[in-house]
Amino acid sequence: MSKSLNVRQRTNYFHKINAVIMKRTTLLFLVVFFPFLIFGQITETKIIDKNQGIIRFNSETTSRMLNPVDDLRKVDVLLSEKAKSEFEKGIVFGTSLISIFDYQSSNTDSKFGYLMRHPTSANEIGKTVSEFVIHSAQISLTGDVNNWMSFYTELLYNPEQSFGPGTITALGRNQIQLRKGFVVLGDLTKFPIYGAIGKMDSPFGQTESVNPFTNSTLWHAFGGLGYGAQISFKKSGFHATVMGIQGGAQFRVLNNPVDSTNVPSRINNFSLDANYTLSIGETNSIKFGASYLHGTSYCQDFPVEHFNPGKENNPALSYYTTILFKGFELKAAYANTMNEWPGTFNPNPPLDVFAASKVSSLSIGAKYNFKPKGQFQFAVSGEFSNFVAGPDGSPWERQNQTVLGLQAKVKGGSKLFLELFNTQGYSPLNWISGGNLSDPGTTWSVRDASSNGIVIGAQVGI
Repeated sequence: MSKSLNVRQRTNYFHKINAVIMKRTTLLFLVVFFPFLIFGQITETKIIDKNQGIIRFNSETTSRMLNPVDDLRKVDVLLSEKAKSEFEKGIVFGTSLISIFDYQSSNTDSKFGYLMRHPTSANEIGKTVSEFVIHSAQISLTGDVNNWMSFYTELLYNPEQSFGPGTITALGRNQIQLRKGFVVLGDLTKFPIYGAIGKMDSPFGQTESVNPFTNSTLWHAFGGLGYGAQISFKKSGFHATVMGIQGGAQFRVLNNPVDSTNVPSRINNFSLDANYTLSIGETNSIKFGASYLHGTSYCQDFPVEHFNPGKENNPALSYYTTILFKGFELKAAYANTMNEWPGTFNPNPPLDVFAASKVSSLSIGAKYNFKPKGQFQFAVSGEFSNFVAGPDGSPWERQNQTVLGLQAKVKGGSKLFLELFNTQGYSPLNWISGGNLSDPGTTWSVRDASSNGIVIGAQVGI
């Protein structure tokens, strides 16, 4: 009785602390932004000249905004492009299409751990699979109202990674969605504070990759996407961001229960990030940073299913670094939850011998760019990333990914690429520890499943 009372008291205490934090974060956003808006009004405001035309193309900016692997904090990308005066006033129309061929083989029937294609039997049958497909298509509009107010919208078609039911030819997986959309207030050439509100990536960790096509396992594990508002400070190499995030289950990774439900009826989640970049000359630099995310999707009880609610939030921490030196790029990042994921404990024998586990992910990658000033910009890369969600020997212990890549980037942002990859382990998040099979004491996760594959493709855009 006393133990349950203590748990209830602790839960109520954390709820009160969280409410105070969110109220103060909202107050900070309003207090800081109101004078900033006034500042933006009284400084020089450049309005679009109707005689210059409204719709424009900017392939370099579009390629950065629509790159699904690198530069994933798109609010920062937009502001940095504007600060470099590479972003022309008006509306920039952009589009990107990724078409691929891939082939995979596995040592376990219908178990493929490569996550750029949904790893279920609705898409991959047998021990070898192959395909010619459109992986994804995007359309974007990026615009300036004036020098301190901008917006961004992105439509996405991605049957390969859609959560819709059926195969990649099913209507439910062939839908178009507004993947991202936000309003940005800020002008880094005038003032070091800026902010955004809308649907965007959460500022947590370093989830980008050196690969030309394949996202890192760390992105799959901790790359958040949801509704929220963020405010940032960027000056003299220091960059700090706080984001208030809608509660409940968001689109990716972000899940902070609202009264033990997944209903997004309250702003009760948030993320903090701070990093510092030390520039050494014009092209060399070292960046290191750390992040905190208050509510992750690793809060659910057994059996685990996407977007289900949890009873209590499960925070996460991340540490990362990037080194640029004479065409060489090194990235390393690590993220982990602060508490065990309750759903990784299956109470049914014989799987009940495996205790609930914290979730962690590591990513280490290197890339070398050569002939960077020619018509084609070539790069070779290699990356290892993993996902650990269970104790040693458990079927859902791990899912590792190793990728070797080669890309030829055409001036303007389009690229051709080739990747060789290997995966170790099969641990899909849905029902990771069981619960979807007729025998509750079994799971579809397989620790020793291994697959090898190749992907050849092109990302073409304007």
